[in-house]
Amino acid sequence: MAVGVLGTGSYLPEREVSSADVAERAGVDEEWILRKTKIKTRRFAAEDQATSDLAAHAGSAALAAAGVKATDLDMIVVSTSTPDSPQPPTACLVQNLLGAWQAAAFDLNVVCSGFIYGLELARSLVAAGTARRVLVIAADLYSRSIDFSDRRTAVLLGDGAGAAVVGEVADGYGIRHTELVARGDLQQLIRVEAGGSRIPTSHQTVDEDRHFFRMEGRQVRDFVLEQVPPAMARTVEAAGAAPGDLAHVVPHQPNGALLDELEKQAGFSSARMHRTVEHFGNVGSASVPVTLDAAAQAGELHDGDLVLLSAFGGGMAMGHCLLRWHAPATH
Repeated sequence: MAVGVLGTGSYLPEREVSSADVAERAGVDEEWILRKTKIKTRRFAAEDQATSDLAAHAGSAALAAAGVKATDLDMIVVSTSTPDSPQPPTACLVQNLLGAWQAAAFDLNVVCSGFIYGLELARSLVAAGTARRVLVIAADLYSRSIDFSDRRTAVLLGDGAGAAVVGEVADGYGIRHTELVARGDLQQLIRVEAGGSRIPTSHQTVDEDRHFFRMEGRQVRDFVLEQVPPAMARTVEAAGAAPGDLAHVVPHQPNGALLDELEKQAGFSSARMHRTVEHFGNVGSASVPVTLDAAAQAGELHDGDLVLLSAFGGGMAMGHCLLRWHAPATH
């Protein structure tokens, strides 16, 4: 059975925050942010919005694009590292917001690689006959875990959600190969230290700012440039394709300068590398589906195109997926 993406959707909050707005708090100027990251703006959620709200908006858009009713879903998978609360699962809140009463619902957390992990899980479930329609949503709301005085992270992060409906597609289309990798020995490179069972929340952890998102930027850059291009090449080869066959690369959006370097290292000269980071910043797990949906909405993905999805982040985990695009029918 061929399994692929039936439709995509995304949601970015209305509030637009410019790099000039965050520069002073981060102790830099706007020019420094643009030069180091190429990020001009990002979106922050409204005070009354949580991750589930962003996820439900994106999920609803994906369902509409796929021509699938919420009541026809068998499962909802929400990838997030910023859940509404430790429990219940954010996916259960999304199920309620969508009215997907027949769907099982659960979360997964692989930080920025979670959408690819969710896609492969959905593919496996559909291929095994366990489910017919799976909604995979990636949503992160980082604006509430940013230390605005830390220029390594404050200038990068934003809020957003992206989604895809996964199901059976025509032979020759859909997901051709997926590679999933984790490097737990490097887990300290991207982290939120407190708030879990090892370092529970306390007055001390709050006072010590241990609930903020932290990242070792130089080491993360080195990891990405050393590990991601070979993994992308392996995925293409394992799918029986050649680099010149690629039409599109949709990567995680860490920052614009790193994407420039990654594009050179990857060497997929025939493919277009899609970017949304300049306008939306790094939206974590949502980066890949938001960027994929932007390309789909712009009419840039054509029926039969080979598309390489590539994600990397905390863990250190990576996910790479090659699929042959099946243009959704007009509904």
